[in-house]
Amino acid sequence: MGVQERKQREKEEMRERIIEAAIELFLREGYDKTSIRQIADAIEYSPATIYLYFKDKDELFFSIHHRGFEILFSAMAAAARTQNPLDRLREIGRVYLQFAWDNPEFYDLMFVMRAPVLALKERFQCGLDSEWQGGMRSFELLVNTMQECIDQKLIRITLAEEAAVLAWSLVHGMATLHIRERFNMVEIQDPHHTMNTVLDHLIDLVRGGADSLQWAVGGRQ
Repeated sequence: MGVQERKQREKEEMRERIIEAAIELFLREGYDKTSIRQIADAIEYSPATIYLYFKDKDELFFSIHHRGFEILFSAMAAAARTQNPLDRLREIGRVYLQFAWDNPEFYDLMFVMRAPVLALKERFQCGLDSEWQGGMRSFELLVNTMQECIDQKLIRITLAEEAAVLAWSLVHGMATLHIRERFNMVEIQDPHHTMNTVLDHLIDLVRGGADSLQWAVGGRQ
């Protein structure tokens, strides 16, 4: 291995150490209470070292978001190959839940933890969002799948984006209850099986449209 290759590998390894330390501290202390100095102390380097890789704490958090969404979209891309859009919708939900089960730390940071949302929003407004396409592509895949279901008259809900938000909200709620161990409070013995069953009910719900939604919330006797 040449000198340049070795330096590049060492740089990548340091960046990885910084990200891993940041994830641990963000989860334990919270984003607001975690400082660059604390992250530097965790890897036994000076804060100046962190700034060689990240402009500030927001950029570090953004990099973690970017990585998590790329992992999620990569998994969803496989589900996108399912031809029947209704089956694809079910598979997208299962992939999403599996991502939360397999990557609870990433999921917490991406979807649950109070985060520098303003900084992320400003990044988009400044046109710096090209490196973070995984999040948008994941949601667009869900919306487009809903639209295909609507076009093929497989579901009775007629607004794809609203249907996508409904599906995302339900699956996100289940994922959050699981990673925060809230299912233990109600003694659900097999949360994975329960969540997959609820996912199947979600498919039935969107197939039934507004009538089923009204029934689900108690509007029909």
